[in-house]
Amino acid sequence: MLKALQRAMLPIWNGMATIGELPQLQWLARAIGHLAEAGTSGYPQEVKRRLMILNMIAYLVVVSTLVYAVQHALLDYQTYKPIIWINVALVVAALSVPFAHRVNEIAGALIIVTAEWVALLAFAMYLGHGAGVQLQYFVGAAAPFVVFGLNRLWLVIPVILSGLALHLMAWFWFPESAAMIPADREVIDSIYVQAAITTVGLISASVFYAFRLAESAKAETDNLLRNILPDAVVERLKAKPNEPIADQFSDASVLFADIVGFVPLARSLGSAEVVALLNEIVTEFDALAGVHGVEKIKTIGDAYMVAAGVPQPCEDHLQRLSRMALAMQETVAQIAAARDLALAIRIGIASGPVMAGVIGKQKFTYDVWGDAVNLAARLEHLSEPGRILVCPRCKTLLENLFAFESRGLVEIKGVGVREIFFLTASAPAAQHVAG
Repeated sequence: MLKALQRAMLPIWNGMATIGELPQLQWLARAIGHLAEAGTSGYPQEVKRRLMILNMIAYLVVVSTLVYAVQHALLDYQTYKPIIWINVALVVAALSVPFAHRVNEIAGALIIVTAEWVALLAFAMYLGHGAGVQLQYFVGAAAPFVVFGLNRLWLVIPVILSGLALHLMAWFWFPESAAMIPADREVIDSIYVQAAITTVGLISASVFYAFRLAESAKAETDNLLRNILPDAVVERLKAKPNEPIADQFSDASVLFADIVGFVPLARSLGSAEVVALLNEIVTEFDALAGVHGVEKIKTIGDAYMVAAGVPQPCEDHLQRLSRMALAMQETVAQIAAARDLALAIRIGIASGPVMAGVIGKQKFTYDVWGDAVNLAARLEHLSEPGRILVCPRCKTLLENLFAFESRGLVEIKGVGVREIFFLTASAPAAQHVAG
C-alpha cells in the first residue's frame, strides 16, 4: 500500500519527471496528470496543488477499497456482504471528490473525511477492534493539514479530535467478542496488516508532502531573494534578519546606461514590442553582469545601473565594469541589427568611494549611493550614442589596459570643469584579461 501511495503521489510532487522521461510512458504521464487536475481548474496554484494531492488520495482509496471488496467477495460474499457494500459506497464517495471541487475547495475533503470516518466505525462494528481498521483514524492526525490547509485550523482541529474520539469508541465499543461477523483469525490478521500499512503510508505521505511543500516554499523564497539582492547580502539577511545592511566601500565602480531616443522609439513600436525589446536587452545585460562578475543594481525604465566592487570588494572592479560596458555596446548593436532598429545606448562610468545597503522594508532594494554614483549618472547624460564616457580617474587607472579618446573639457554639475574621456576599446595587450 505504501508503494502504491508513493507511485500515486510521485507525478504531482516531482512534476511527473520520472515517468515523463520515458517516451513510451508519456501517455501514462499525461493521463495521470489529467486525472490529478480533474476539477481543479480556476483555483490558485497553491490551492490547485493541494486539490491534486487530494484527488490522488481519492484514486488510491478507490483502488485499495475495490481490492478489499473483491477479496471479501471471493472469500465469502454472504458472510462479508456488509463489508463489501460499505467498500462500494466508499468507492462512490471517493470518485465524487473531483466533481466536488467544483462546489468549493473543501467539499471533496469533507466527503473523504466523512465517508472514511463513518466507514471505519462500521468496519469496527462488524469485524471488532481486533481487525485494526480503527488504526486508520490516526491518519487524521496529519492528513487534515494537507487536505484542508493551515488556514482552516477551525476545521482541521475538529477533524483530528473526531478521529481520536472515533478510534477510542471503536476500541471500547467493539471488542472482538462483540463483532457482528464471526472472526476468522487469518482474515482478521490480513485486514490488520492492510490497515497498518495503509495508516503508515498515508501518514508518511502527508508528512512528506508537508515537509516538501515547506522546503519548496523556502527554496522559492531564497531564489526570489537572490534575484533581488546579491548573494552575500541574502546570506547576511538570513543570518541576522533584523540587522540593517549598510556598508562603506573605499573604492568601487559604477556604470549607468540608457537607450538613446527611447521615448520616440517606444511610440513607434507600441507597448508589446517595447516590453519585448527591453526584456531582451536587460536579459542580455544581466547575463553579461554574471560573466564579468559585476552586480546589477537596478533598472529604471530604459536605464540600467550596475556596480563592481560591491558587495564583495575586488581589486579589478574598474576593469570588470569597463569590459562589461564594451560588451553591452556590442550586444545592443547586435540586437539593433537583428530587429532592424536605429538603436544605441550611451554609458557613463565613474569610480571612487561609495556606500551601499538594503533600502526599505517593502519592495526593498539593494542600492548604491555616493559621489561616484552621481558622477557616473552625469557622465552617462554627457555621453554620446554608442559611446562610453569615463571620469579622469578611470582613465588614469585604465590607460595601460584600454584605449581612450578625449571628450575635452566639460562642465560637470557638482564637480566643475574636467577633461573626460571616451573608452573606445581594450588595448591589444589586455584582450586576454579574464572577466
